[in-house]
Amino acid sequence: MIQINTVSDMEKHVGQELGVSDWLLIDQKRIDEFARATGDEHWIHVDVERAAKELPDGKTIAHGFLTLSLITPFAAQISPVLEHVNILNYGSDKVRFTSPVKAGDRVRMKRTLVKFENLEKGKRLTFANTIEIEGQERPALYAETISLIFN
Repeated sequence: MIQINTVSDMEKHVGQELGVSDWLLIDQKRIDEFARATGDEHWIHVDVERAAKELPDGKTIAHGFLTLSLITPFAAQISPVLEHVNILNYGSDKVRFTSPVKAGDRVRMKRTLVKFENLEKGKRLTFANTIEIEGQERPALYAETISLIFN
């Protein structure tokens, strides 16, 4: 992990991998809680018995948006900015769900700073985020995210 004290310190890291998060277990409880929170209770996510019979690996599949939502806590592990007033999620580009995350998989994120822009009252940073599945070559997700940081 790179130590970042101020937002301006980020500029020198454009084009660099900032780090890799810890592994996180995606268990059925997390999938079920996400399903309840979002109202997406499709059987491929929550019906363990049916998944065992009908899905290729016999396991339920985490929601793609559950995987996408992990970017925020993973980013906090990888590149926290210690001195700032506010960080806002400005949006996402190029979101691709490239491999399903199954119940019992462990995932982690690699993060690269792609772009640093000075704004009148802050900075706009674009990050490339890749969420990997332990033991698999193909990642679960690739997304570019944009943050506005005010200091």
